[in-house]
Amino acid sequence: MSGILYLCATPIGNLSDISRRCIEIFESVDLIAAEDTRRTVRLLNHLGISKPLTSYHEHNKREKGAYITGLLKEGRNVALVSDAGTPAISDPGEDLVRLCIEENITVTSVPGPVAAVNALILSGLPAGRFSFEGFLSVNNRHRHEHLESVRNDRHTLIFYEAPHKLRYTLADMAKYFGGNRRIALARELTKLHEEVLRMTLDEAAAYYEERSPRGEYVIIVEGAAEKEEAAWWSGLDCVEHVKRYIDDGMSERDAIKQAAKDRNVPKREVYNEYIRKHRINP
Repeated sequence: MSGILYLCATPIGNLSDISRRCIEIFESVDLIAAEDTRRTVRLLNHLGISKPLTSYHEHNKREKGAYITGLLKEGRNVALVSDAGTPAISDPGEDLVRLCIEENITVTSVPGPVAAVNALILSGLPAGRFSFEGFLSVNNRHRHEHLESVRNDRHTLIFYEAPHKLRYTLADMAKYFGGNRRIALARELTKLHEEVLRMTLDEAAAYYEERSPRGEYVIIVEGAAEKEEAAWWSGLDCVEHVKRYIDDGMSERDAIKQAAKDRNVPKREVYNEYIRKHRINP
């Protein structure tokens, strides 16, 4: 019988956010796979737990994935943790989960902090429907294609960003989303110096021209405004507009009146244009 892979959420800042269940899992498993073993050792030392650790990250996920699934198939239990928060969200844990499912190995989660959700509920922006977009690519073409693909998305958007790329990201977002789009920038969540800035993209760009970005950021972006559908008559001139109503059975007088109302112009203006063109092209 195979073991169980536990996806363990760990604190994103405040160590008191560790759950009792997570502690119990750490104490019971045979191995803890960590994105950065140095950070996980500090957490385990704080909890007074000593367990074998192995690294599992983007650059070794293929060989370590095979190693970890091999242990699981032998009946060992393994806990997977990321640097902070919930694993398998924008990190290589996603690959390990998929591999375990393919091998019919049981996977379960130990819920806890998620930076994206914490930032979203603090942002003040609509949280009923949202789209998690993760990190933007460092490749310019892929980065711009990503932003272009979501520029008209009406859901609230959630991005992660490193401090050294924040200014470039805000500039790119302003280009694709518009400088008036509202955003929230969250950093140091759950820590002593937690900060959530709520402003427009233009205001954020100006703010960070004067200040150096520090810490990892969650950027919450307001969804695009609903576009009004173009009126059915928007491609018609006045005469065509009036004639369409006449063809539908209206009198000439009522058709001119309705066209003027549609266009929000004086009836006399539509009448004069209709009579002038109608006389030229009866």
